[in-house]
Amino acid sequence: MHVSVNGEMVPVDPPQTVLQLLDTLGFSGKPVAVEVNLQIVPFDRHSEYELSDGDELEVVTLVGGG
Repeated sequence: MHVSVNGEMVPVDPPQTVLQLLDTLGFSGKPVAVEVNLQIVPFDRHSEYELSDGDELEVVTLVGGG
């Protein structure tokens, strides 16, 4: 199956959760906000939210500074 991550198509093996995809993409342990199909996925649901073919994700990394 394929999902779109920040506008780029990414092949993934089903079943795949948001957390598994983030690990695959190198976001493991980093503070990120994730939106799937225009809906925010809370951090505590990343490990249980299963992706579907054609889902559109936006992943935003959080950075501090001033």
